[in-house]
Amino acid sequence: MSKKVLTKAKVVSHLNENIGLSKRECKFFFESFVNIISSQLIKQKDVKIVNFGIFKIKNKKARIGRNPKTKEEVMISERNVIKFKPSNFLINLINVNTGKSDTK
Repeated sequence: MSKKVLTKAKVVSHLNENIGLSKRECKFFFESFVNIISSQLIKQKDVKIVNFGIFKIKNKKARIGRNPKTKEEVMISERNVIKFKPSNFLINLINVNTGKSDTK
């Protein structure tokens, strides 16, 4: 079973074909976009992209975890994780294009 993965190279190629900029310019554009999002998340700021969704940083507290194989308890340290909440527009767009209906 293989998953279809959208890579950075495919995004750059798609931008190049649809916008008409050089691949070098498209790569710079994409990397700049990712850097802007990353830098804002590092500053603990939410990133909202209209009709796409919101990226947020959430702090997870330290907790005790368990290795399912050995049943050994391990302390999982406190950490930040990135949460993404898709917009209703994106959810509806995906459901319409995959044949799923809105069940709300």
